[in-house]
Amino acid sequence: MNARFKKLVEDFSRHKNIDALLIINDSNIRYLTQFPASESWLLVTKSKAFYITDSRYVLEARQGLKGVTVKQYSGMPCATLCELCKQYKIKRLGFDERHTSFALWKKLKEFCPRNAKLIPATGLVEGLREIKDDEEISQVRNCLKLHFKAIDFMKKVVKPGLSECQIALKLEHFVKSHGAGFSFPPIIASGPNSCYPHARATNRVIRNNENVLLDFGMDINGYKSDLTRNFFLGRIAPRVKEVFDALTLAQREAIALIRPGVACSQVDAQARKVLRKFGLAKYFGHSLGHGVGLDIHENPRLSSLSTSILEAGMIVTVEPGVYIPNQFGIRVEDMVLVTKEGCEVLSGYYN
Repeated sequence: MNARFKKLVEDFSRHKNIDALLIINDSNIRYLTQFPASESWLLVTKSKAFYITDSRYVLEARQGLKGVTVKQYSGMPCATLCELCKQYKIKRLGFDERHTSFALWKKLKEFCPRNAKLIPATGLVEGLREIKDDEEISQVRNCLKLHFKAIDFMKKVVKPGLSECQIALKLEHFVKSHGAGFSFPPIIASGPNSCYPHARATNRVIRNNENVLLDFGMDINGYKSDLTRNFFLGRIAPRVKEVFDALTLAQREAIALIRPGVACSQVDAQARKVLRKFGLAKYFGHSLGHGVGLDIHENPRLSSLSTSILEAGMIVTVEPGVYIPNQFGIRVEDMVLVTKEGCEVLSGYYN
């Protein structure tokens, strides 16, 4: 077993006293195995790990997986899981209810041995994923290198007369030509469309003297980046500049708090405190940020509701935004690594 498996197994007795854990979430499987899982299950016992898949993926799995036994099923994966539970005398099988539908839970109850119990074990793998190791941090930095190039490319592309969709196509061509993918569908919103936090590109033609919000991310080898940049074309309206300056200040003051031992909710509160001074807090409706790694949104969350405490190795976005209905929206977003001494802004303030 690799180090990630060993850490997971250590948590079996510490948290739920389980004999094994069934993992069906692709990102969690990829994290543990460093293999791009698809429609397969992973069963982790205290001594072994089993990758349960079908004929579509079995050859790739046997070639790509190391230290994991590949089990092919022909009917239902539940039947193979049941046999493994019997063989390894698994009486307390952990499962993550957030990734398990009620229909699947009923199937598991039906197939599992009678003396086996299904034990909710939420977040065991996600808890490990919150702290990035050196290799993961390197992967994220690699995503950002291409992301910076894409931003520079967009500086030459975004101009009046082009539609949001035309810009999206140019960005897509750039990303694909560099052998990467998107972390999520890009947000390209001009003028009044930018007041929608998760706007999608439309056929609206960009005009002079208005702002264009671009929020996109790279996906390389499964790891993600996530940045938002604002393009101001022509003359910047005083109100737009006022909002941008306030958001930049809110972001910087929030980032200044980031270090091990600080509550995520405290960082969120600091950004809102700054915006409140400018009368803009009422236009900031979402949380301040989120973790990024194999998923574009993962723990920890920089939110007023979060109970998480920052630790070295976490990577989070810091993205305060102001969205004034029917007028415009601005969001400033950077990625920050929590270090032992404080933090590092991975994306830089001015890239």
